[in-house]
Amino acid sequence: MPLDRQTVLVRADYNVPLAADGTISDDLRIRASLPTIEYLLRRGCKVVIISHLGRPEGRDKSLSLEPVAQRLAQLLARDVRFVDDCIGDRAYQAVKRAPKSSVIMLENLRFYKQEEADDQDFAKKIAAASGARYFVQDGFGVVHRAHASTHAITLYIPSVAGLLVEREYTTITGAMQKPDRPLVAVMGGAKVSDKIGVIERFVQVADKIVIGGAMANTFLNYKGLKVGTSKIESDQNKVLDRIYAAATEKVGKSAVDEFIILPIDAAVATSISPQAKRRIVAIDQIQATDIVLDVGDQTIDRVVSIVSKSQTVIWNGTLGYAELPAFAHGSARLALALAQNPKITSIIGGGDTADFVLKWDGGDGSSFSHVSTGGGASMELMAGDKLPGVESLLDGHRKIEYTNSNNHK
Repeated sequence: MPLDRQTVLVRADYNVPLAADGTISDDLRIRASLPTIEYLLRRGCKVVIISHLGRPEGRDKSLSLEPVAQRLAQLLARDVRFVDDCIGDRAYQAVKRAPKSSVIMLENLRFYKQEEADDQDFAKKIAAASGARYFVQDGFGVVHRAHASTHAITLYIPSVAGLLVEREYTTITGAMQKPDRPLVAVMGGAKVSDKIGVIERFVQVADKIVIGGAMANTFLNYKGLKVGTSKIESDQNKVLDRIYAAATEKVGKSAVDEFIILPIDAAVATSISPQAKRRIVAIDQIQATDIVLDVGDQTIDRVVSIVSKSQTVIWNGTLGYAELPAFAHGSARLALALAQNPKITSIIGGGDTADFVLKWDGGDGSSFSHVSTGGGASMELMAGDKLPGVESLLDGHRKIEYTNSNNHK
């Protein structure tokens, strides 16, 4: 594709967490976009960036992308021109007047409700305002959504994947389809219902599945154990019947509990607060007033032992209520076990897990093989679902090839 000196529209995922004062509290997603932007700049391209931030109801100055543009300018060590709209003549003129090898960032796409509606007319207006010759999809965190900037836009501009989307897609699909074994899946977080597809896929492809977080309470309750006042999903029994039936078919009934690993002890408290004291009890000794907030010490040792013997670990969901340091022990020990074993290919699912390991690691995630920038997108890809924002690139690529072949006849 002849990219040199062209105007290129880049869909980034700059939906970054903001502190109470409006400053950016974690710039991982901005840093993750740099390789694609720098590659295009080296080719002499004029780079026009679009993204969303938060869930605004119409124009909301507190969710403007201007602070993101300022942070990107610092990281690139060059000027980033910010435009306070993403369609219309003001955006068009700003892009047109910008010199080659410059970076222009347009305003929050979600200031327009047409973005989430996958509105073709809105996508056409974005394309017109950018004047772009090509579209690069590099927002991995949004490719599981069919929005105007992930799907409809590809109907109007020849479209390809950026370096981040390519890396995320190939890393995650490679680990799911051809992992170095043993492959251990560590599943945590709050809800079984959020991760049914992923768990069912891991039953097929993993060598062991470790269950932690509040999700483990639902599994333990299913097994007939009392979990005090802990959060459980009592409506997931049919799903768990299905998961255990598939696991039994794979490894045999006698080996199921060595395949799906549940906690053998727990860290509990009687309230969720910074003052709550961590208390370790065996799984069958949880009291009626207890809340399970982390895996216990024996469980942590068991998980670390399993992980240390693996070749690939995919971790999605913290093992406890990691927002409170007293109940982040399990997650921290798992992070340490992965960081100390560079032979392990460690893939960290996005969302809360990525936030946790980045804070644990001091910000850049370099202790792990891959820290995903997409929570929902990485989970859907692991589950084997098609991602609209990637499928439309494949479709677009086929259309371009077809057009070119016809033009040469």
